[in-house]
Amino acid sequence: MTKLALYIKAKRKEFGLTQVDLSQKSGVGLRFVRELEQGKTSLRLDKVNQVLALFGAEMIPAKFETA
Repeated sequence: MTKLALYIKAKRKEFGLTQVDLSQKSGVGLRFVRELEQGKTSLRLDKVNQVLALFGAEMIPAKFETA
């Protein structure tokens, strides 16, 4: 499981939310929440941030530099 998946699951439980509650409150589908908590590696960043916003967090891409 990824750090993100562990964080989302822990926060969801801390706030007393089910996966269904989390999907409804964040505006993403239940399938997305399940995939997120299972550690799927290819997820849309905008949707991840919709979920994280409920917990006052945000994920941003790392700085990209070329040589």
